[in-house]
Amino acid sequence: MKALLLKYKSVLKFILTFLMVYVVLTIGYKLYLDFSNGSRFYPDYFTNLVAKQSESLINTLGYEAKVVAHPDEPSMKLLVNSKFVARVVEGCNSISVIILFVSFIIAFAGKFKATFVYILTGSTLIYIVNLIRIAILSIGLYNYPWRKDILHTVIFPMIIYGMVFVLWMFWVNRFSKNRKLYA
Repeated sequence: MKALLLKYKSVLKFILTFLMVYVVLTIGYKLYLDFSNGSRFYPDYFTNLVAKQSESLINTLGYEAKVVAHPDEPSMKLLVNSKFVARVVEGCNSISVIILFVSFIIAFAGKFKATFVYILTGSTLIYIVNLIRIAILSIGLYNYPWRKDILHTVIFPMIIYGMVFVLWMFWVNRFSKNRKLYA
């Protein structure tokens, strides 16, 4: 048993570090959501911010977008040219994806400065790509509402999670302390 633990020490360290960071960040995010009462930024600050920034991006692309608080659920209704096309819910704000990304990078940590900069850069990139994803998805739903299922459940999740995967692989192969073990 001891030989197995020694043999797989780096794998066990990765898994435990990943799980610890993921659990801590997820609990922190859950506490943030629990304390967000929606009185100033409905339904919570990050979801509201993503909805408003998506609105601005869609407007920049030549459409008339508007976001309004959903009266029946904690989300923002997104309208394109006065047509309701999507809801921006808490899961659309990219925080959960960023938590997953950060957990992996910390579990494969490199030098502190490189790790810190990569987390900031990668998280910002994920956030920006998420905004672009919401804008394009909303315009797609406006123009091709019959393609809703494939757009929302296949293509756009594939873009965001595919990008996270590429960021992970780039990190492991270029910056991680353990890159020689996993190359």
